[in-house]
Amino acid sequence: MGSKLKNIGLIGLGMVAGATAMIQFDAIAQKNATASLPLEELRQMADVFGLIKSDYVEQVDDKKLLTEAISGMVSSLDPHSAYLDKKAYKELREGTMGKFVGLGIEVGMEDGYVKVISPIEDSPAFRAGIKAGDLITRLDSTPVKGLTLDEAVKKMRGEPNTKITLTIARKDEDKPIILTITRQEIRVQSVKSKVVEPGYAWLRVTQFQEPTVDDMSKKLAAIYAQEPNLKGIVLDLRNDPGGVLPGAIGVAAAFLPKDSVVVSTNGQLPSSKQTFYAKREYYASNPLSDPLSRLPDAIKKVPMVVLINSGSASASEIVAGALQDYKRATIMGTQSFGKGSVQSVIALPPEKNTAVKLTTARYYTPKGRSIQARGIVPDIMVDEYPDGDGLNGLRLREADLSKHLTNDTDKSAEVKAKSMDEQSEERLIAAEKKRKPMDFGSKDDFQLMQALNQLKGLPVKVSNAKPEVRNEEGKNDTPVKDERKDNKAPAEKIDTTK
Repeated sequence: MGSKLKNIGLIGLGMVAGATAMIQFDAIAQKNATASLPLEELRQMADVFGLIKSDYVEQVDDKKLLTEAISGMVSSLDPHSAYLDKKAYKELREGTMGKFVGLGIEVGMEDGYVKVISPIEDSPAFRAGIKAGDLITRLDSTPVKGLTLDEAVKKMRGEPNTKITLTIARKDEDKPIILTITRQEIRVQSVKSKVVEPGYAWLRVTQFQEPTVDDMSKKLAAIYAQEPNLKGIVLDLRNDPGGVLPGAIGVAAAFLPKDSVVVSTNGQLPSSKQTFYAKREYYASNPLSDPLSRLPDAIKKVPMVVLINSGSASASEIVAGALQDYKRATIMGTQSFGKGSVQSVIALPPEKNTAVKLTTARYYTPKGRSIQARGIVPDIMVDEYPDGDGLNGLRLREADLSKHLTNDTDKSAEVKAKSMDEQSEERLIAAEKKRKPMDFGSKDDFQLMQALNQLKGLPVKVSNAKPEVRNEEGKNDTPVKDERKDNKAPAEKIDTTK
């Protein structure tokens, strides 16, 4: 499909890279460093290294060669594993704290150009007028074509208050758009909330960061101060690409019974076989205090709807999956992204200022469901607009990414983006240009209005679309079976690790 994103990285310029859900900062395990090394292949690698040093047309720096070799080795594994140089590692650590230096856009690659997935609200890019779908063709005087996504991202990053000029191609503009943007430190408020009408509240988590649980607790306390007799709450996880695991556990724990299983993980290492509970030690940044203790008991029972879409990934899928398994909330919207893997960020010796972001496990909902390459299937399918799902049908999902992990609990559960001919695609894009930009949380937010109808017991306009799965070869499409019917939530404190 013409406009699908190739080699998508969802790399935020000033955001956590990728749709990474779980980040753990570990020291590298030395005891396994020399175990079962393939000496023959390592000798061959050394031979190639020597050949490049002696025969290549010009001198190549040793460190550059070895760094690129490491980067290629790690990135060949799956879409979410990567080598992080000093700068990228620093930016990732800062990103989990909710502050970044950059332009404030999420990007991917298409046809050799940088494609804007979304500008971050209130960022320099957002204020400059950059739009989703823009193609960045030139960075200052450097053409983007020929650069890797990582190289382009590095050029767009920089120090605060420095400027960069972007040349942009936009589908509805005949001439290139040239914008000069000043890089800034971006502080993202990951939680937004408001009482949308008497008795009903909207709580939006845009990304899971270290301060998210504290921020959510303050927002919920403020909601109850305004509406002590809250009748319903909508938890909005649309377009939430993920973030840190404690944030996801804390958000789920706010609404689940105490000590409930939230998520479990399974991988090769014993440390990757874990179960995480709705307990303070799993989500509190300060071990001496519980940010959820200030919430009223009513929060555990207030009727809930959780909104998701194809941009909801990783940590947001953990939250939606847990609330769905316990039947604590009605999940509404469209099928989520399907990233069910765990990334550990492992610092590399000796200086430990570089790291490897490595996929180390899969995660599972409390019932033991893997959403890898499948996603969360809503209880009620609702499109983004009254007349359809807009451009969401053109988005890539995990199953569309090259070298993605399979779903180990159901290898046929590969949810693919629907194919579309170019003419239909162009008609859809043309129709979307006439729409006003979506303002989440407003009265024009169709999915939010349907969520409120659900909470009030009023009719909901359900989508005509059906979730689909495909096997490994992309054949024999069948509707997704609703495996939640007649099943009860698991007993608390049960270890569901596979």
